[in-house]
Amino acid sequence: MVLGGHARPVNADVRFEFWGDTVVLPLDASIIVPFDEALTPTAVAAFHTQIMQGNFSTFMDGLLTYKAQKQLDDWLYYQLLRKAANTLAPKSANFNRYTLYKWALLMHSGYDAAVNIYNNQLLLYVQSSSEVFDVPTYIKNNRQYVCLNVHDFARADRPVPGATLYSLNLAGQKNTLPFSYAITRLPAFTPSVYTEKEIGFTHKNDEWRFKVWVNYEIKNIFTNYPGVNFENYFNIPMSSLTYKSLIPLIEKITGSMTQEAGVEYIMNFTRYAFAYETDQNNFGKEKRMAPEETLLSASSDCDDRAALFFYLVKEVYNLPMITVQFPTHVTIAVHFAHPVGQAVLYRGRAYTLCEPTPQGTDLAVGKLAPQLLHESFSVAYAYDPGAVARK
Repeated sequence: MVLGGHARPVNADVRFEFWGDTVVLPLDASIIVPFDEALTPTAVAAFHTQIMQGNFSTFMDGLLTYKAQKQLDDWLYYQLLRKAANTLAPKSANFNRYTLYKWALLMHSGYDAAVNIYNNQLLLYVQSSSEVFDVPTYIKNNRQYVCLNVHDFARADRPVPGATLYSLNLAGQKNTLPFSYAITRLPAFTPSVYTEKEIGFTHKNDEWRFKVWVNYEIKNIFTNYPGVNFENYFNIPMSSLTYKSLIPLIEKITGSMTQEAGVEYIMNFTRYAFAYETDQNNFGKEKRMAPEETLLSASSDCDDRAALFFYLVKEVYNLPMITVQFPTHVTIAVHFAHPVGQAVLYRGRAYTLCEPTPQGTDLAVGKLAPQLLHESFSVAYAYDPGAVARK
């Protein structure tokens, strides 16, 4: 069987590895379509016509069954589609064909996907109502389309806001499933992919050291994940084994403390267990790390620590919190029964400032860095456990 060439393949199974699983999908020869033409709307439309007539039923049944069994959110399902597309049409052999297969798999999954030609490059978009940053988007018929493969292009070649895209308008396409960037669960990785990491920090002049199980595959999941709003960002969970090695430990340590003292312990953990570094120095661009990514990383910035602090406080205490956003800084304020020190009043509640990022001075709960005292701020996200429970 030749998947990347012109020989007509026979029916067979396709198999690939996906986060510790071997995925096996029945393959019908009718879905193997070549694409060696120059990149033009006519050639892409012809490919679309041919591949959409192929017998994808058993292949897609396998993908969608796996998605349902593993409860994959859309972003994680897209990683599965990338693997499947690369098996059918290797990216290294023909980037355009690989991208067209991703497009076809998204459409066969029910998503409203589109391809556009820009500077002789093939861009893949999907309709999404999620608030995203740092990736190209466009609006069509009052619907937002987000570019899924911008990472494949050099920054100078990426479409700029307002750029003219050679859009393909394909008749009869009625896919309506919106693509969500919210991540509500991570895969159930096998324990063998985890590594034990020792974490140390200082709290009230005492040295604390403990070990947490971490999984570096998490970085691969979020390599191309765009910036999302704080609600989606702060609520990205940890994988099961990392969670079980960290959250019960913190609960045990803080179990005899008051809420305020326990939150201060978590605050100093996120503040001092990791070196500080800007995203520009770390990644060459702005990048928000999920809480588990911050645990994995040697260094991180204020957004990353705010997300980790928020997640830990939510899991240990489930207290109301707000994200306080300054022009150049993000921090968290927590609602206690009795506010401590400096507080932010928001919708009838007093939220105590809790700084999870080092500020040059050892700020206690309820203290704000002096350079921020006269800065304007906004509340970028408010978490209310009661409101969540009522949904």
